[in-house]
Amino acid sequence: MNPRLCSFLVLVSFLKKNLDSQLHCLMISQLTKKKNVEVPHFFCDPPQLLKLACDNTSTNKILIYFIAAVFGGIPVSGILFSYTRIISSILRVPSTCGKYKAFSTCGSHLSVLCLFYGTGFGVYLSSAVSLSPKNDAGASVVYTVVTPMLNPFIYSLRNRDIKRAMQRLLSKTI
Repeated sequence: MNPRLCSFLVLVSFLKKNLDSQLHCLMISQLTKKKNVEVPHFFCDPPQLLKLACDNTSTNKILIYFIAAVFGGIPVSGILFSYTRIISSILRVPSTCGKYKAFSTCGSHLSVLCLFYGTGFGVYLSSAVSLSPKNDAGASVVYTVVTPMLNPFIYSLRNRDIKRAMQRLLSKTI
């Protein structure tokens, strides 16, 4: 990984997310919306805004599913492909200790990915048909707040010093 490739990947990621948000803005801006309505969510997610529209939103729901498949499915397939390559490489490591370290690192990363993508896809794809805004808002909090907050803990708990400090702290409170 060189700085040029890293910069390119950041640029592609930035452009992809901008295109994604612009597609949502254009889609929602074309709808006739009810006036003086409070969105039952902590941010204006496109599926939640579709529920407030007065127009027929079936085409927009199809567009949401298409956007989710393209902008969510391509990264997930890339991650799955990468992990198949990583696992095949790990299985060729001769030492059991090396395999354990590699799998523990991959396991923590996969747990964060599953939490993020699972709740993200769940909210994004089910909220177009879901009747429970409270459940949608709760799941949205998981993928927008909880997952980024857990990242430092999951990756730093692998450090022995952090583990010992956490054990001391927990033993004092119990």
